[in-house]
Amino acid sequence: MLIMLTALFAVSMLAPVFYSWWGRRSFYLLAAVLTVAFGWVLAHIPQVVSADQSAGIGEPNAPPAVVFEWIPQLGVELAFRMDALALALSLLITGVGAAVMLYCARYFPAVERAAGPFAAQLFAFAAAMLGLVLSDDLVMLFIFWELTTVLSFLLIGYSAHRIFARRSAIQALVVTTLGGLAMLVGLLWVGELAGSYRLSEILAQATELSGTAVDIAMVLILIGAVSKSALVPFHFWLPAAMAAPTPVSAYLHAAAMVKAGVYLVARFAPGFHDTAFWLPIVLTLGLLTMLVGAYRALRQTDIKLVLAYGTVSQLGFLIMVNGLGTQDAALAGIAMLLAHGLFKAALFMVVGIIDHKTGTRDLRTLSGLGRTQKPLFVISLVAVASMAGLPPLFTIDGVDRLV
Repeated sequence: MLIMLTALFAVSMLAPVFYSWWGRRSFYLLAAVLTVAFGWVLAHIPQVVSADQSAGIGEPNAPPAVVFEWIPQLGVELAFRMDALALALSLLITGVGAAVMLYCARYFPAVERAAGPFAAQLFAFAAAMLGLVLSDDLVMLFIFWELTTVLSFLLIGYSAHRIFARRSAIQALVVTTLGGLAMLVGLLWVGELAGSYRLSEILAQATELSGTAVDIAMVLILIGAVSKSALVPFHFWLPAAMAAPTPVSAYLHAAAMVKAGVYLVARFAPGFHDTAFWLPIVLTLGLLTMLVGAYRALRQTDIKLVLAYGTVSQLGFLIMVNGLGTQDAALAGIAMLLAHGLFKAALFMVVGIIDHKTGTRDLRTLSGLGRTQKPLFVISLVAVASMAGLPPLFTIDGVDRLV
């Protein structure tokens, strides 16, 4: 795992060089690398499915894992572990990432000087998200968490000549950074209480951890999660972030970055959902976000903002389901998480194509577009049907076999 992550970050640093050589065709190479990473994740499915999730690193039937000492004086390790939840998110990150890279190869003009650094940042974001979901050390998890925050700031502010893009990037940076700092305190606190910074070990002894200190630590961790996933009262940064190019919206704000908060909730919920403030916060903010996002989505005329507020609403639902902490809820949460990443990323990319072809995203001027753009209509219809949960586009059975 460490070798794969190192290779991905190395490729991200070389991306501007590739772009200087091949122009926008370099995105094909980046897509191929993420496709290889996707295949690497797929190769771990048999071992993950057969693993006993309660087994520790090095024990028989344990999930794939690696550990290297980094700062032994502080108990910080380069620890990575791929269980069912990490596997599902890794497939989403690498699979959708490869599709978005292919999309970028035709999204940008043939000559676009800023596209080289953009390619590096977007690819590094994919590597950081993969590191986040695979991390089994709390400090490493936080490092990757903040790395995604910094990279999202750069990607949202891609059009630096536009004041709205700069303001949106700063707003996203401030909100998610403040939430991340609160989360850091919670992570370190629960690590000290458990006597270990190893995430798998903390969750294994979660039933033995109780008291006011644990309750407060979980509240701080939830602050980081809900700020990253744009739940009320932090929901405003996500629609504003639509100032970013469409590939950023399709990847960061549909399939990857906003899923980090959902992932954190899903990771801690099985062990800590019965703490004093967990369910009240998760259910209240989740339900409120569902309603606010849905209401605001119905009032938009910009297709991108319709999708953005729809994403806010669906993130509230995802947080609610994944936060319940039961096995059935976890199964449903992974199913919805994967489905949402797929159909929402596809819809954002369709909107980008519509914007390029027509020069507008205003719903009031796009009536009858399906008659002249039949391929886009078919893709949109399939994605919308998936969003509605119509079979056979996505079924719980497939996830049941994974978990």
